[in-house]
Amino acid sequence: MDLVKLGGVFAVLATPAAALDGNVDAGKKVFAKCGVCHGIGETKKPIGPNLNNVIGRTAGTQADFLAKGNAGYSKAMIAAGAAGQVWTDDQILEYITDPKKKIPGNKMAFPGLPKEQDRADVLAYIKTFSTAQ
Repeated sequence: MDLVKLGGVFAVLATPAAALDGNVDAGKKVFAKCGVCHGIGETKKPIGPNLNNVIGRTAGTQADFLAKGNAGYSKAMIAAGAAGQVWTDDQILEYITDPKKKIPGNKMAFPGLPKEQDRADVLAYIKTFSTAQ
């Protein structure tokens, strides 16, 4: 019985970050860091791809940003998409933890969000702009 309890503890500790409840209002505030480069909703930004409907999108395929050629996506991001990288909740959480680790060679200069709750909150906010949830 003690092993069963111990197994339950490990199961809780191993729960993915997606299990955290994200707060949309808090996520909007944290997204301000992302919004320096990325547009969302009606806001457009020239530096990064728009994040409307990013959930379920293949990496490196947002049409307006892809159309920018070399000024748009990095070769690494396009290659990640060609290899099957699709932006799911878990994939976004992993990426915004450490973008350079997730997709080495991508152009995003942002170092990532170190706080798990901030990542969950940003994801909750981004999801309000995605039809695929």
